[in-house]
Amino acid sequence: MIKITVIGAGSVGFTRAICRDVLCVPELQDTQFTFMDIDARNLDMVYQLVKRDIESAGLPATVTATTNQREALTGANYVFSFVRVGGLEAFQTDIDIPLKYGVDQCVGDTLCVGGIMYAQRTIPVLLGVCKDISEVGAPGAMLLNYSNPMSMNTWACNKYGYGVKVVGLCHGVEGGWHQIATALGLPKDEVDIICAGINHQTWYVQVRHQGEDLTGKILAAFEAHEEYSKTEKVRIDMLRRFGYYSTESNGHLSEYVPWYRKRASEINDWIDLGCWINGETGGYLRVCTEGRNWFEHDFPNWMAAPPLTYRPEDRGHEHGSYIIEGLETGRCYRGHFNVVNKGCLTNLPTDAIVEVPGYVDGNGMCIPIVGDLPLGCAAVCNTSISVQRLGVEAAVHGDVILLKQAMMMDPLTGAVCTPPEIWQMADEVLVAQAQWLPQYAQGIADAKSRFAAGDLIATRNDYSGAARLHTKTVAEMEVDREESRKNAAEADKAQERKAAEV
Repeated sequence: MIKITVIGAGSVGFTRAICRDVLCVPELQDTQFTFMDIDARNLDMVYQLVKRDIESAGLPATVTATTNQREALTGANYVFSFVRVGGLEAFQTDIDIPLKYGVDQCVGDTLCVGGIMYAQRTIPVLLGVCKDISEVGAPGAMLLNYSNPMSMNTWACNKYGYGVKVVGLCHGVEGGWHQIATALGLPKDEVDIICAGINHQTWYVQVRHQGEDLTGKILAAFEAHEEYSKTEKVRIDMLRRFGYYSTESNGHLSEYVPWYRKRASEINDWIDLGCWINGETGGYLRVCTEGRNWFEHDFPNWMAAPPLTYRPEDRGHEHGSYIIEGLETGRCYRGHFNVVNKGCLTNLPTDAIVEVPGYVDGNGMCIPIVGDLPLGCAAVCNTSISVQRLGVEAAVHGDVILLKQAMMMDPLTGAVCTPPEIWQMADEVLVAQAQWLPQYAQGIADAKSRFAAGDLIATRNDYSGAARLHTKTVAEMEVDREESRKNAAEADKAQERKAAEV
């Protein structure tokens, strides 16, 4: 019997899904789950739902819930992090304040201003989790981090996390792998890949089918594909110019590099509004807001709906349960993990967090040497790694200068803003997010003084972005209840493309 603790368990899509995945493994069906969240209402709703699922299936697993982090972590063998520090309120400022300065983000959770600030809020919290794991967790307990920004959070936890074993997990590689197989007209399980880089900038450096290397045929396949040629223009252009397909979606990728969102008049040339993940301004904020509002509104119907089942075919593709299965049963699992480089990718810094192939079994996690990334791909990654390193150290030490330097070095922010604009924008975000940034108390006080002194750079306070869609009210979501429930339930909220609803 093992104990799995979920920190940030109020995230219904991730929490319910990971419990299902674990309990689809026969040897793990007596797992003890403990859910922890600072939001007691959301925590209780998810707890009720999962408890009902488990009891309906007649499994020996148990689930408890608490708002006390140390209590939740006591005796834990595995810990999942699904935290979003500051919730949707902080996320709103991650998107809206940079827009005033012309920085138009689709997601804002990895790089750019939003991703950098997300790290400033999250890293101190995760280091607190690591401290508690080191003191009250089971010997050798592992933290499986799903919280973004993946690279910065995982970097901080591995460097400053009290010696706790930490691995970062993401489903980005799976999505692009499926696209490649579809574009080539092949079953996914017949296509073998090697994917390597950094989280959300990982590259499919080898694609093989029955021994044949198809890497050089991918560009023509994507250009000819009826849907992808419209939805993945940024990824196809990067493939055209760098030679390799990137894991992350059109919208994600467009905000990690300086070329596709730097001029408002050109953004719509590169994106598609059929699904938020293809480039919509603030798209992820919109779907998260709609999903949360719908879950709270519709919760009684969730409890009345049929419970989840735990058959092998019900299991999802998130890495977490497969890692635990490998470690606990000895069965080998091959996946892609975010780990300290240590020479795996030989032309990226050894201290960076890389996303690379790995194997897990009863002996632990093994990361093979991949070697050099293609030079252009490595250059893209190295630019982002510099931002990440600055962001990590800024978050840990509350260093305002490092924070502002991270924003200056960020590719999209630097393409859009001047240094004085970046300095003022950083001050504005710090002040807006003060309640979640205790390490910046002095820097926030100084920023408030600068704002009080006046002589500020003018900003576009009425600018809503080049491609922003309306966030639906609960009443509007009632028109399609099935779609609204699906959005709220999914951990990966980017499954299908529809006609744009502008």
